[in-house]
Parts: sequence; structure tokens; C-alpha cells
Amino acid sequence: MNSPSRLRADARENRAELIRAARGAFAAEERPSLEAIARAAGVGIGTLYRHFPRREALVEAVYRDQVEELRAGAARLLGEQTPAMALRAWMELFADWADAKRGMVDTLAAMRQEGVVDLDASRREIEDIIATMLDAGARAHDVRSDIGATDVRSLLAGILAAGTDRAQVSTLFDLALDGLRAR
Repeated sequence: MNSPSRLRADARENRAELIRAARGAFAAEERPSLEAIARAAGVGIGTLYRHFPRREALVEAVYRDQVEELRAGAARLLGEQTPAMALRAWMELFADWADAKRGMVDTLAAMRQEGVVDLDASRREIEDIIATMLDAGARAHDVRSDIGATDVRSLLAGILAAGTDRAQVSTLFDLALDGLRAR
């Protein structure tokens, strides 16, 4: 499989559409078919297999794309809002990320078992993103300086595990931000 940066423009576009379609499919279903993902992306199954010869390759690409989106989202939000409000908006991106992972959980677990994907490294990446946001908040005296990224990641994961619907999750995120704000 070629590196995405070495692909022709149309092939890069197809790859991006496949990742976008897979992300939606994984959020909506337990184990969506690759044929349905290809159809949603507007390409044939052969195009999907050219980019992602195995389901695991597609899952890994979606997962890595989402972590990068979390990183880019944090940078964008910090440039647009106060650190506390950026963190609160980023919590919604985190919830989207968690939603999209639902249909990939079994595959990711198997990939972790086989050593194909390092979920611990991804967790550290997410904690680095959170740490960047917390540091910006502490410098601006907008967010408490005594809270660590691991604590916030655990808090968000707990909220997502406890939340019954997105409205409740949003309310719980608001409560979490209240606790994270500098006094």
C-alpha cells in the first residue's frame, strides 16, 4: 500500500472518502460490511481493498485519522476561544471520537493483542493533547493548574461510559468544566 502522500490526487480523495465513510459506518454499526463502506464512499470494493487490503488496515487508518483530528481540533479551538471554552468544545470532539470507535472496538482489541496497534501510545497522544489545553488554561488562569491530563482523560471516559445520551453527556461535560475552572 502506498503512503497517502504519494498517491495521485484522485486516489488521495478516494482514500479520504473511504475513511470518512468508514468513520460514519463504525459509529452507526457494530461491524459494518466493507461493501457498505465502499458504497457510502462512492467507490467500488476493489478501490477499498487497494487502499486497505484488510479490515484492520481501514480501522487503523480511521483510528489514526481521528486522533489527528483531535489534535488539530485542539489547536484550532485554542486559537479561537479562551482555553476553558476551547477545552469544553474539545470535549465534544472527544465524544465524537468515542462514538466512532464503537464499531471498531473488537477489531482494535484484536489488533492490540496482535501488536498491530499500540492503544497505549494513542492514549498518551490524547493525554498530550489534553495537557496542551490544560497548560494553556493554567497560563491564562482559566483552568486549574493542579489537574493532570490523565485525570481529565479518565473523567471524560467515565462521563462517556455513564452518559445515556448525548444531551446528558453534554450536561456532564459542563459540570466537569465547572470543576476544572480556576477559582
